[in-house]
Amino acid sequence: MTVIDAHQHFWKYDPAVHTWMDDRMVAIKKDFMPDVLKEELDSNGVEGCVAVQADQSDHETRFLIDLAKSYPFIRGVVGWTNLQSTGVGECLEKYTDEPVVKGFRHVVQDEPNPAFMQQQSFQNGISLLGKHNFTYDILILPHQLSAALQLVRKFPDQLFVIDHLAKPGISDQKMEPWRTYIYELGRHDHVYCKVSGMVTEAHWHGWQYEDFLPYLDAALEAFGAERLMFGSDWPVCLLSAGYNKVKQITDRYISGLSSSEQSMIMGENTVRFYRL
Repeated sequence: MTVIDAHQHFWKYDPAVHTWMDDRMVAIKKDFMPDVLKEELDSNGVEGCVAVQADQSDHETRFLIDLAKSYPFIRGVVGWTNLQSTGVGECLEKYTDEPVVKGFRHVVQDEPNPAFMQQQSFQNGISLLGKHNFTYDILILPHQLSAALQLVRKFPDQLFVIDHLAKPGISDQKMEPWRTYIYELGRHDHVYCKVSGMVTEAHWHGWQYEDFLPYLDAALEAFGAERLMFGSDWPVCLLSAGYNKVKQITDRYISGLSSSEQSMIMGENTVRFYRL
């Protein structure tokens, strides 16, 4: 089985850049670079990864591209560029010269405007991604699921993936309306979902495996094994669990599935979605 981590990050910590790290996040306020992750991947039987942007700048995208050129186990990059810019077409054209760039992401979860994804300027950018075979990672919170559903309905030919199951309320075991929207999103074949980021939505120092089961059940029912992807969200996951424990959650959950379904979730879907 080929195992690919569909979602992780690298950074050289800078408090002026990584302002989303609050006082509770001391454990990750330091550099996290490929040599450290490679040890984790090797010890957990993971062959490669997709590096996802953690800062909203073209400098960040270039940083990830340069890392991928030096570390072949970084199979793909999900970068950032200003999709609302009038010059976004030229920017996307530039990134087609970098085969490791597979898609883009915006940190929509931090946008105060609940209609951010409905803005014409943003949707103009989304409309240009498919021309270059770029994917789009949807990073949102549950209250933004309605807007995400409207977005994917409007762009039926664009490949989307929901990051971190849209961050459901695992810590308080809240299911609705998250579950309803997840089922609706799953009805669209061009939408995938990452099984990632769960441990940091649970109680950081008091979760148990059973806490995740209702959310995993809903995701599997909504998307099927054909459109789920394992992701670690390393090093953010370290706030709540080490790499091995994060992977064990998914390994344990899918152990009852067929070998072909396990292979899809643990790597094949990521390879297909991102064209690795």
